[in-house]
Amino acid sequence: MGLGAVRSPPSPRGVDQVRLLRRLFVEPQPVLDELCATCGPVAGLGAGPVRMAVIGDPAVLRELFALPSSSFRWGHRFNVLGFVVGDGSMIVSDGEDHRRRRGAVQAGFGLRRLRGWVPMIVDRVDAAVDALEVALPADGAVVDLYPFGRRAVLEVAVTAFFGDHLAPRAREIGDLFQRPQDYLESPAVRQLPHPFPFTRRARVGQDRKALDTIIDEAIAERRRAPGDDPPDLLGALVDTGDLTDAEVRDQVVTLIGAGYDTTAASLAWALWCAATTPGLWAALRTEADDVLGPTGSEGSAADASAVDRLGLAARVVRETLRLHPAGALSPREAAVDVEVGGFGIARGTLILWSPHLAGRDPEAWPDPLRFDPDRFLDPDADQQAAIDDAWVPFGRGPRRCIGFALAQMELTLAVARLAQRLDVDAGGASPPRPVGMVVNRPEGGVPFHVRAR
Repeated sequence: MGLGAVRSPPSPRGVDQVRLLRRLFVEPQPVLDELCATCGPVAGLGAGPVRMAVIGDPAVLRELFALPSSSFRWGHRFNVLGFVVGDGSMIVSDGEDHRRRRGAVQAGFGLRRLRGWVPMIVDRVDAAVDALEVALPADGAVVDLYPFGRRAVLEVAVTAFFGDHLAPRAREIGDLFQRPQDYLESPAVRQLPHPFPFTRRARVGQDRKALDTIIDEAIAERRRAPGDDPPDLLGALVDTGDLTDAEVRDQVVTLIGAGYDTTAASLAWALWCAATTPGLWAALRTEADDVLGPTGSEGSAADASAVDRLGLAARVVRETLRLHPAGALSPREAAVDVEVGGFGIARGTLILWSPHLAGRDPEAWPDPLRFDPDRFLDPDADQQAAIDDAWVPFGRGPRRCIGFALAQMELTLAVARLAQRLDVDAGGASPPRPVGMVVNRPEGGVPFHVRAR
């Protein structure tokens, strides 16, 4: 399509353009807020071969997500994820390759398998709390719960994706993911492809090869001993027969990389928001006692229906993801000229749609910066329509985050169980600053005075 006389998104001028471009990929959240304040929720950045369009208006996002997938490319020149997750990953694939790879993974995330992981998730959270309680200082000294949450989330991911037999290697697998994650958060100039050994990029490549070895061994073991309806995702992917071993490997690396760090950061934000909202931690505990059974009892009452009955915990998670989505921006490249919201976006433009801006849009969310889980409680038709447009932490349509159901389920159970088992107090500390281009995480973690219940 030709753009003709359609207007371009407004852009900052002069030195502001350069300043914001330099900061966008280092600390995106304040840049997005400034762009929205000065240019509106749809704004342009850059020029020539490096053109960007930032979209955070919920109504415009609805139009964007309604366009056919063929209007965009995800395996574009700006997508540096392929070096870490592999060229066969669904998140850097387009067209038929994407549909085939995503379809195979989607089948592995069936509702029965998801709900079958509920007891395991609670068990892994309990094990992490048990270890934390042993190490807690008697005086209730400050403990950062962000790395604690990362360990619990990692064990859940490894068990769900590989099965129990690789759970003891969760720490090793997490260590191999850490350097690639840090690399993806580094400035773009440091990620330029090169053949030189003994560099940061080369070490990331070595970590990926070590991960490949672990996954290849697990795939080979699965092929030697196939079974019906395996509980782990790797077994499901192997058994479908729709993917090559290399494709299976790339999907598993993608899912662990995405589901580990993003979910851990979201859990940290949820703990901070819940613990610093008056009365909320106690209310979460009361609900969890009723649904999961009191702590200290033999076994847990966590079954497949538990998630549906943790209504308050689920709303806490939804409100956390509204204010602190796992990624402030998500990129796609326009494969053709597109028009959304009355704005023309030329082919080749990198479209950065923003759940951060949509989640703080004052037209969609009354008092948008206030943490209020009950805004999701029994909305009327108009409110629900606004929520559907503006709550997009996982995206929409055929490129929606494929692990969204697992992430929400895991976060809901973890928040509920932690409220049951721990007394936490932020002690008047200031809210952490959001940082991170790939993963929106709290700078300095989430420090609390922590005691066992």
